[in-house]
Amino acid sequence: MRKPKIEIASSNARFFGLDTLRALAIAVVMLYHLTIFGELPWRIFPITAFGWMGVDLFFVLSGFLIGQQVLRPYLLGQQPSIAGFYKRRAFRILPAYLAVLSLYFLLPGWREFPTLAPLWKFMTFTMNFGFSFDERAFSHAWSLCVEEHFYLVLPILVTLLMRRPSARRTAALMVFLVLSGIALRAFLITHYPDKVWALIYFPSVTRLDGLITGVGLALTRTFRPTWWNTLMERGHTLLIAGALCVGCVLWMFRDDGLDRITGSAEWGIVLGFPLLSLGFGLIVASSVSKNGLLARVKVPCAELVATLAFSLYLTHKAVAHLIKLHFQQITLAQGPESWLLYAIGCFSAALLLHIAVESPFLLLRDRVTRHKPSSAVENELREEPAP
Repeated sequence: MRKPKIEIASSNARFFGLDTLRALAIAVVMLYHLTIFGELPWRIFPITAFGWMGVDLFFVLSGFLIGQQVLRPYLLGQQPSIAGFYKRRAFRILPAYLAVLSLYFLLPGWREFPTLAPLWKFMTFTMNFGFSFDERAFSHAWSLCVEEHFYLVLPILVTLLMRRPSARRTAALMVFLVLSGIALRAFLITHYPDKVWALIYFPSVTRLDGLITGVGLALTRTFRPTWWNTLMERGHTLLIAGALCVGCVLWMFRDDGLDRITGSAEWGIVLGFPLLSLGFGLIVASSVSKNGLLARVKVPCAELVATLAFSLYLTHKAVAHLIKLHFQQITLAQGPESWLLYAIGCFSAALLLHIAVESPFLLLRDRVTRHKPSSAVENELREEPAP
């Protein structure tokens, strides 16, 4: 039987769209963190207040890209290696993560906050459960915990489902997970409104919407190419629809944000996460469409920022704190000079981590696993983790 052709943008155009989204995600997350921790002036907080949504965009990207890595062997009639998948993920995530974690525990001056969670929570990727703001140093590692739980469960779940493939059963499971997340958040915010961060924002069980959305895109592209081709013909429509969904979530949090949960923000907590994920999913689909604006426009430096996104995420809070502490004559004014200093410092640290740790271990991974991209399509699928 002749395989259906999957129409996507050219490889360069595809990189444009995914790189732009990844660069945007890390940029808004950094601006958000640097504002709430006092490095950037508080007057810009109305602009940066929604930067936490960048993590949700990373979750959708991760679900889409990693989902395709897990699903692609089935399309080729092969049995994927779960152990091989875990090995490749370990080479990708652990070296840089452990290097930065070592700095936090061996050099207390590196920390952006005096105290941090016990080492065993970081080593077991469980620090996003029972989170306490009294241990907020390296608190942004919570999203890596969600990612690791996703990496652990996805290949096993796919293997079980593929024993007796059923589109209906798979769709029903995904809908069940989304509805369960909505119900759980509704229960928690009703009974524990003062513990939104600890019980709702950080734990993996309440933050699956973006990953599920990304996996849904991967399933569609892999097993429903006709549907995927139809989507790819509507790049501009996807972008507009996605932007409208994100705009609705911004409206839900218009007055309260995540710090004061009343009124519209309560609906945002319950329904906003799946709606935000849907919006980002539509935008991600648009970014790989031959008719999508994001796929056609190459944003300067987006590829570089996207490449450094993981290292930036791991180091930016500590580096900005050190700059603020040791260059007070420049940073106290919070003027353009301090912005430039933070940018240079954060990107320099990320570049150093990428060159010294990330890149060597990625090369070692490819030698150990004897991995060679089998096609141009595989080359298009980046393996960036979601911060």
